[in-house]
Amino acid sequence: MDSYLLLKSLHVLGAALFLGNILVTALWKVLADRTRHPAIVAHAQRLVTITDFAFTALGVGLIIATGELMAGRWEGVAWVGWGRALFMVSGVIWLVALIPIQIAQARMARAFANQESIPAGYWRLANLWGAFGIIATILPLLNLYFMVFKPA
Repeated sequence: MDSYLLLKSLHVLGAALFLGNILVTALWKVLADRTRHPAIVAHAQRLVTITDFAFTALGVGLIIATGELMAGRWEGVAWVGWGRALFMVSGVIWLVALIPIQIAQARMARAFANQESIPAGYWRLANLWGAFGIIATILPLLNLYFMVFKPA
């Protein structure tokens, strides 16, 4: 088997895990938050953390490893540079904003899971998570465009 095709297949698998998880996780977290039921919100918040470490991290690892192994074939091409840049900016948003927010929300959720209400601080963080999450999701979707259409 051609090693490039194997790398490309693993790269596509990584992209599917990464994009699939961030899109689906955002949807069910937003839907859980909309219930405003502490136990449901707490459960969803716990699963956000678990699935991000399991699927998003695995997808990121596959994308980076296989992408860099394949990049030599395309070195100097603009879309490879754009892909790297968009992925890095999205990663910085995750590391600087989204992951710390998720950790804070998870701690809060453990505390309010069996309570009658959810504190206002959780909702402030949820709004920040949503805003940064939209940006951190649009960037890899743009990246997908560059990887598929390879504009000059």
